[in-house]
Formats: sequence, C-alpha cells, structure tokens
Amino acid sequence: MGDRCAGSARLRLARLCRLIVVATVISVLAIHFGRRAIAESAPKRGGTLEFAVLVEPDNYDCHSNISFAFLHPVAPHYSTLLKFDAPNYPQIVGDLAESWRASPDGRTYTFKLRPNVLFHDGSRLTSADVKASYDRIVHPPKGVTSARKVDYAAISSIDTPDPLTVVFHLEWPDAAMLANFASPWNCIYSAAKLAEDPLFPKTHVLGTGPFVFVEHAKGQYWRGKRWDRYFQPGKPYLDGYQADFMTGPAVMKAYESGKIMAEFRGVTPPQRDHLAEVIGDRVEISESPWLSELLVVFNTKRAPFNDERVRRALSLAIDRWGAAKALENSTFLKYVGGLMRPGSSMAMSEAELVTMPGFSRDIAASRAEASRLLAEAGVRDLKLTLMVRDIPMPHYAGADLLAESWRALGITTTQDRRNIFEWQSVIDAGQFDVALDFEGDFYDDPTIQLTKYVSPDLSPIDYSGATDRFLDALFIGQAVTTQPAERLKIIRGFERHALTEAYTVPLLWWDRIVVTSSKLKGWSITPSHFIGQDLTDVWLDQ
Repeated sequence: MGDRCAGSARLRLARLCRLIVVATVISVLAIHFGRRAIAESAPKRGGTLEFAVLVEPDNYDCHSNISFAFLHPVAPHYSTLLKFDAPNYPQIVGDLAESWRASPDGRTYTFKLRPNVLFHDGSRLTSADVKASYDRIVHPPKGVTSARKVDYAAISSIDTPDPLTVVFHLEWPDAAMLANFASPWNCIYSAAKLAEDPLFPKTHVLGTGPFVFVEHAKGQYWRGKRWDRYFQPGKPYLDGYQADFMTGPAVMKAYESGKIMAEFRGVTPPQRDHLAEVIGDRVEISESPWLSELLVVFNTKRAPFNDERVRRALSLAIDRWGAAKALENSTFLKYVGGLMRPGSSMAMSEAELVTMPGFSRDIAASRAEASRLLAEAGVRDLKLTLMVRDIPMPHYAGADLLAESWRALGITTTQDRRNIFEWQSVIDAGQFDVALDFEGDFYDDPTIQLTKYVSPDLSPIDYSGATDRFLDALFIGQAVTTQPAERLKIIRGFERHALTEAYTVPLLWWDRIVVTSSKLKGWSITPSHFIGQDLTDVWLDQ
C-alpha cells in the first residue's frame, strides 16, 4: 500500500491513501486500548500491595494533618461524604453519600447516605456520625486542630432529620463547597467515640473505608487488610496493603528488587530515567502538573520581617525563572506561578505575573530594587535561619535556592533541617525567622488554595502570623461569588496584595512523576497526590 501511495501522481489517490493509513493506525490503537480496557475492566481479587512512603505519620487524625505522609497509609481506612473520581478528575462521585442536591440559592446541601455502611467495629454509620465529624471540623473542641476549618466557615448548622439524611445550612453560597465535601481529609468518625473523647482519632484508627487497620510498626511499616463488610459489593480487590517507611535511596533499591510496586508521591526525572533503564517494561510511568508548590513564609512577629520592605526584598532576590530552568531536569521543581497553579483556569497569566514583585525575568533589576529596599529599611549584614522540612526532595533544593539567592544581597542563611513534626512544632510556636513551607491541595479552587494567606485566627495554617483583614475580605468575597468573571477579578486583587505584602510567597510549583509496577492496576495519576489513595479500585495482575 505504501509503494502504491508513493508512486501515485494523483492528488485524490494520495489523499485516499493517507486516509487509509490514518484509519489503519486508529484501528490498531483502538484494538490495543480496547483490549487494555477489557483487561482492566475485569479486576482480579487477592494479593498485597506494598508501597513506599517517605515519612511516617506522627498521629492518626485526618482533620489536623496536612501531609501525604499521613494520607497515603491512612486514607484506605476511611470514607468521606464525596470523593474525586481519579480516572476522570476532577469529576466528583459519591462515597458515603448515595445522592445529594444543592438548593437553587446554593445555601443548603442535602445528602442521602448509603444504608449499609458499617464502621470496622461493626457499628452502623448514621447521619449523626457525619454531623459529629463536620462539627469537629467547623468548630473544633479544645485541644483539637482543624487544619482546614476556614474552608467551612460558611456552614452555619447541620441537621439530621433521619438516620440517613444530612442537611448542611450555609450562611452564604460557597463556590468551592461541593469540592470541599469531597476533601480526602474529611474522614468520617464515629460520633459515639468522639463523644467519649474528641481526641480519639489522634491515637486510634476506626473508619468505614475499604481496609481495616492492622498494625503500625513505628519506623518500619503500616498495614491494612480488606474489610469484608465494606459497603461496595466485591470491593476492595486487594487482600491488604503495606506502606513501608523509607528514604529516597532505599526507595530506589526497593523498586529495583521488586519489593515495592509504587511510591505514590513522585520521583525526580533522574530517578524516573534510572528506573526505566534498569526495570524497563516492569514499570509504568505517569506524569502530571502537580497541584503543589514550595512557599516562603516570613515570621511577621519577628524583626526585621515585620517590615514589608524586607519581606519584599527577599522575594525580589529569588531568581525563580532561572531556577525553574536549572532545576526542572533534576527535581520536582519546574513551574513559575502565582498563588494558583500555572495552567489552571484561574492562574495568573505570565504577562501579568512578571509585573509582580519577585516574578520579573530581569533578576538584575529585581535584586537592585531589593538592595534599595533593604537600605531604606536600615537592614545591613542580615543573618537569618531558614526552617526546612527534612524531606530532601524538593525541600533541600528549594532551601539551597533561597540561600544562594539571598547570598547575592549579602545575606547569610543558615538552614535548620527538622523532621516534619519537629518543624511543625517550631512553626506553630512562632520560633523561626523564615520557613520553607509547601502548599499541596486536592482541587484547583481559590477557596481551597488560598488558605495559607488568610489571617491565622481564621486559618491556622497561615504561619506568617500576619493579620490582614483586606485579604480576609477578598477571600470571603471570592468564595461567595458564583460568577466566574467577577470571582476572577477578586482573586487577582487578592494575589496582587498578597505578593506585594509578601507575608508568604510562592517559590516554585512542582511536576509529578509516579512510577508504578506494571502489575498494579486501577490507579490513576492526578494533579494531586492527596486524592485517589483509598485503594478501593486498585488490583494486582499477578
């Protein structure tokens, strides 16, 4: 066919030949992917999934935690009202909720629960458990930390007219509320256990998810086994799972030996290339822009970082564009962006971004302005300590970037690297100069993504200590605005003000690369490493 096409002098025949070739390719691809779809539509039961987690959870409370190190081993034990359908992200599907509806004014959400849900102790889940769990999130009792309570500020009351109906009443319509009901962090707890002890989830694991908690061997692993009375018939497919706590080099060795089938957070480009070369067709590689970024947090309660000129100068000194190009082939760090993920529907355009302090492509001019601001503020020979999570990738690379950037201004930076729990205790106590933080979300929405910039009395995960009621007003304003164009205007105002005041500023956004065993099926990569981790649909082709 190829020779006949090549030798033809007739345009019509040439076009026909091209159409035949294209049709043939499409046909082959359709057969290939059709077979793959058929194979993956008939999951097999059995087997234990073993995967790596780089850091170990310090406690077991979904509502207070913010790290993948918690969610990856713990999520399979719990259910949420709704959840994201990972293969069709960002589509939302029911989890505990069988159905739901919102009122026309967006101020009432009614959920009908599945009737056959049991906690792992055999007790039946009812609407009272959902209410108790959300009351704990919205109005945390003494001693309980609700890391995302600002996301639920609109909720004024929760009714339970019958055991299978939950009604949320909002003071104002919230554009992100449906997504927030799908948050992977909103584990539903037993109301009876919470009544006995609001801190029960911190030290105990009792959920309604697809897997029952078996064991946490500290410093070694976390194990779960199939919950045979799970509310989805026939699921989960796995007999169980084991999350091994290990560092980066050990992860690579575990991949190579076949001990683990995945590390669901992500690997670097060199690690990806190494595994592809060494393991070959025994692994599959998935890649996606990542809904995560590194953040630089200035302690506004401590001089000289209480001066906006100093904060802005330190942001201006960072060569974000140069660093992104230099680091993209060796680290997660790849994209320059504002407060919303680059490429997402509400992200600031590059044309506008480069006009913001710290985001100009002219680093020489930016550093000259930074030097002027420091001189104007009377700051010379500045020495500061940078608090860094002891997670090498990408936190070490980000910290080194900051130290190098600030050295250009004559600033001496000492890095204090702590494990994530020590880091958190220091930050919570406000005993730091500058902190390298991160923002990791489950959905592209400003109500979810901007919480690290809202005053700490409204959002406990804003570590700068700055109270800025203008930002708070803009945050609420965008949340209650349902018209996309109007909402976007408010978000732009929020970004401009936040980047100018520079209480907390973005460093670089990430790129996600996940390597999985070719035997692992039913898992899909998304822009968030927080969702799709309950393992309900995962199975092993053994």
